[in-house]
Amino acid sequence: MIIFRRCVFINHRDFQVNEQIRDKEVRLIDQDGKQIGIMSAKEAYKIAQERHLDLVKIVPNANPPVCKLMDFGKYRYELSKREKEAKKKQKIINVKEIRMSPNIEDHDFGVKLKSAIKFLKDGDKVKVTIRFRGREAAHTSLAEDLLKRFAEELREYGNVEKAPSMDGRNMMMVIAPKKQ
Repeated sequence: MIIFRRCVFINHRDFQVNEQIRDKEVRLIDQDGKQIGIMSAKEAYKIAQERHLDLVKIVPNANPPVCKLMDFGKYRYELSKREKEAKKKQKIINVKEIRMSPNIEDHDFGVKLKSAIKFLKDGDKVKVTIRFRGREAAHTSLAEDLLKRFAEELREYGNVEKAPSMDGRNMMMVIAPKKQ
């Protein structure tokens, strides 16, 4: 009699497979999803060997634990494919920072505004920071007005996610792109 043993590498989910299942009794489900019944783990493992499949504990917290007959390598491959597919669907949002001083000139303000519009059109968030140096920190109201003006100019491209607030010697505001 030839016994086929599968070399199984456990991935980060820590599934218990084949001989690793130490429970006295398990509820066994076959590869089609039909319940075979409650039996000892050794009997379930023998059935798995006869069918050239793996015995995988899928619900360890149940009483008795639920085990399923399956090709574990194929199952892991399908899981990794699903994870990759989910990663592809995720949208990565970057936060771009624009720094200004409280006494910025109009032309410089326009240049910063154009770059913020470009970032918002690309789908990135924009963090607008005004850095205070020396005595400038006494005039926070000027910086707040400047940030409100900046937000007003960007109204059609994005919404203010975080209102202007002081953070140490900086005043900052976050603008998120509008959803289409």
